[in-house]
Amino acid sequence: MPALTEPSSPFLLRLRDRVDLTRIPFSDRMSRMMLFRQDDAIFIRLAERWQKQEAEMGDYRHRPPFLKDLRFSSPDGQPMPFTLVTYPHKLVFETPLGEVQCAFADPETLFFSLPSRPIGCQFDVLANDARLDRRGATFHGFRNTACTFNVRIQDQRWSGLDGGLWHAEFVTAGGPGLNGEDPCMLLNISPRLGYNRCAPAAFEVFAAAEKRWHDWFAAAPSVLEELESQYYFAWWVMRTGLISPRYYMTREGMAPSKTYYVGVWQWDAFFHALAYRHVDARLAEDQLRLMLDHQRPNGMIPDAVHDEGIVTHLKTPVDADVTKPPIIAWAALKLYEKSGHLDFLDEIYEPICRWNEWWFNENDEDGDGICQYNHPYSSGLDDSPLWDGGMPVESPDLSTYLCLQMESLAQIARLIGEKGDAVLWEERARGLAQRMVDHFWDPDAGLFWAVRDHRQIPVTTPFNLLPLWIGHLPRPITDRLVAHLTNPDEFWCKYPIPTVSRADPAYNPDQMWRGPSWININYLFIDGLERSGYTALSHELRRRTLELIMQHDDVYEYYDPESGAPPPKAAPIFGWSSALFIDLAIRASEEARAGARRP
Repeated sequence: MPALTEPSSPFLLRLRDRVDLTRIPFSDRMSRMMLFRQDDAIFIRLAERWQKQEAEMGDYRHRPPFLKDLRFSSPDGQPMPFTLVTYPHKLVFETPLGEVQCAFADPETLFFSLPSRPIGCQFDVLANDARLDRRGATFHGFRNTACTFNVRIQDQRWSGLDGGLWHAEFVTAGGPGLNGEDPCMLLNISPRLGYNRCAPAAFEVFAAAEKRWHDWFAAAPSVLEELESQYYFAWWVMRTGLISPRYYMTREGMAPSKTYYVGVWQWDAFFHALAYRHVDARLAEDQLRLMLDHQRPNGMIPDAVHDEGIVTHLKTPVDADVTKPPIIAWAALKLYEKSGHLDFLDEIYEPICRWNEWWFNENDEDGDGICQYNHPYSSGLDDSPLWDGGMPVESPDLSTYLCLQMESLAQIARLIGEKGDAVLWEERARGLAQRMVDHFWDPDAGLFWAVRDHRQIPVTTPFNLLPLWIGHLPRPITDRLVAHLTNPDEFWCKYPIPTVSRADPAYNPDQMWRGPSWININYLFIDGLERSGYTALSHELRRRTLELIMQHDDVYEYYDPESGAPPPKAAPIFGWSSALFIDLAIRASEEARAGARRP
């Protein structure tokens, strides 16, 4: 087909070649397919867990690709090199025989436009059996694949390989496709028995793909020019990371990282919603609904939801129920601030009330009114040194979340007309705030210590400072917390906030929650500093957080607090880092413009 021109959308032009296919895959909203490059070949991974196949194939992060060694070849079968240009909506392979362009025709179908000259294509795919036909081939297994050409095939062959793979080769005869259409190949991968073998017109596919992506970016609020490059890449992450509803995934949900974490985790979903509220209120609300769809009869909300089930209990590193921090009411109010959807607050009010009661009914073994973590993962801080001595642990961050939750429930109750409930929630929040001071506060150290068996855990983390987020603690207490936060030997390094104090022996800037800076924790402190009256410091932390994310082509799970580099195990294309960068960039831009308008 004739070479297609560059997209007219300025957003798509801005992101030319940001999807490099080595670390960052080509994918699309609701698709489970992720395309990567290896030398002059393409392979496809599927964002699915496949628990029944894990014993023989490995987990979703480590198993081999579903389809690999997809190569374009000369008519005599010799693989050809290509140069690659990428956009959010399409790939352009420049081969010696002409351009091959690729876009999603739908979430389960890739469309490849082909040159009018004869050209070959070959690949290996997982399947139980294969069948060639005059239009290509079908492959049947626990996932079904169809390869379909709209142009005559002059040569095709297949063979079975070890490891459940089938090797297929095709060579087109060249010329136009059926009814004079541009020649193309469809690649459909689906869990369903019904294949998609209907080839649309190339122009329609690429125009529709460009429009989908342009409309997504165009709906986002504008930001300051210096933030735009990473801002629109973050929006790319937030669209491409959405996976389709399937089985236990009752609604379209955002995976924390499509390449690393497949499913929806509870507090990730709430942070993701903070970005979606700027472009699609229903999508934002559905991130919360997806978790509430699986609320247990006792009020518990699962840790995670994926296609094949939910996570509510784990046997490692301890045998206990597992969930995530209670921030849903706080997140719901933030969505309401943008949408004004009172009906949504009314819908989720009672489920959140039950969720709040679960914490106090099931997680206060000594009956002192202070809830505990029974599983380290329930904190979201999986490998924090706070849990090294064992569980359960009473930690000030959990009491902080519950205080904010009950204050948020009071606001929601008042908005939906439950004024009596509002008063009760306010009283309970004030009571817990005072118990937290009595229980955790050490005036000599100026910290809120976590405790186990009523003994202090001598590890210094930002979670010893998180009660600052409540916003109405006595000023002498908040001043002491801020003094720790701004101490360059503890937390105020080049890119705060390390998740363990730099002065603590447990500090390790390469290991998840033992030292790296996490964007969601920074976000909570930015909010907490503002609520507590430290506005200038809040803005400075926001500035450093934006600067940290902007220095890389990708957006990562966590960062080295001193160099700003992503540690080796930090997940790429990370959801909440992208979502919160978006929210902070919008807020910083709005404030800068408002300041510029003042006389």
